[in-house]
Amino acid sequence: MASNRKVMVLPGDGIGVEVMAANMTVMEWLAKHKSLSFDVAQDQVGGAAYDAYGVPLRDETLADAIAADAVLFGAVGGPQYDDLDFSLKPERGLLALRKEMDLFANLRPAIVFDALAEASTLKPEIVSGLNIMILRELCGGSYFAEPRGIDELPDGQKKGYDTNAYSTSEIERIGRVAFELARKRDGRVTSVEKSNVMMSGVLWRDVMNALHKAEGGDVALSHMYADNCAMQLVRNPRQFDVIVTDNLFGDLLSDCAAMLTGSLGMLPSASLGAPDPDTGLPKAMYEPVHGSAPDIAGQNLANPLAQFLSFAMMLRYSFGQGEEADLVEAAVADTLASGKRTGDIMAPGCEQVGTDGMTEAVIDAMNRRAR
Repeated sequence: MASNRKVMVLPGDGIGVEVMAANMTVMEWLAKHKSLSFDVAQDQVGGAAYDAYGVPLRDETLADAIAADAVLFGAVGGPQYDDLDFSLKPERGLLALRKEMDLFANLRPAIVFDALAEASTLKPEIVSGLNIMILRELCGGSYFAEPRGIDELPDGQKKGYDTNAYSTSEIERIGRVAFELARKRDGRVTSVEKSNVMMSGVLWRDVMNALHKAEGGDVALSHMYADNCAMQLVRNPRQFDVIVTDNLFGDLLSDCAAMLTGSLGMLPSASLGAPDPDTGLPKAMYEPVHGSAPDIAGQNLANPLAQFLSFAMMLRYSFGQGEEADLVEAAVADTLASGKRTGDIMAPGCEQVGTDGMTEAVIDAMNRRAR
């Protein structure tokens, strides 16, 4: 593979810096052993960008991200930024990247590795073998729609409000991604909304049904209310294959699904745009679902596995490097099977290691598999 594939690296804040540094070790291994290298540019985002530039995302950084073939993202946020104006908070940098790159499809796989079935708060017989995909619409809904704000009322009270709005085309494009993902998996899509109480949910269900009739006849489509879906995820998660839902519900349900796997530190994600007409590749950003975890930042305690798995998704979805993606994922599975654990997934009889130790173990597993 040519080395001119451009990857924009944005570590961000907190443990994002540590897990990204660990990921660079994996990238260096691939360059040395698989001749798979990238042109890597690195910049600041979130609180780190605010500290350096006074904004959570510079226009120059955004332009570089848009020009890259893929963006590898860490995490943003921290308590030191809590009192900033809303427009300057670290999370606004992440949201701006998603919006301006039009990354409308957020893929969040929830996979329970055999060695981690006991780490879940659910019984092993409930989560063993779990492999579901939550597809979250990422550029619309209540996180972006207008009007929104906080108004002063005549009686001195305040009123805060957000709008949850979707158009037909926004629902159709995420629905098409759901059907395509299902075709490569078990062929089942569960569309999740609240059509019993929300007009945006009524439209969502209507559009999904029409799209299924027109384009999805080879896929099984069912519908579920978001509150019931949350309950079903902890009751019988293996009933699902692909869950497609809006921005707000996707945010909540994917974090719920994360705990089925044992830890937020185990969940990767990919945020994809429409395929480029020239290259056929989508604009894309890859990031672990976990946050910046400021309470453990800088202490060599962070779990880097979700970052590694996000990188594997980048190899697979942006660069077509399925063999290398399989290698990284298998090395993660081997490491967990060997009993290595960071604190968030520690279990009796296992060996607790830090970020560096977990990284070394994954590299060792890659070495063994490459022999």
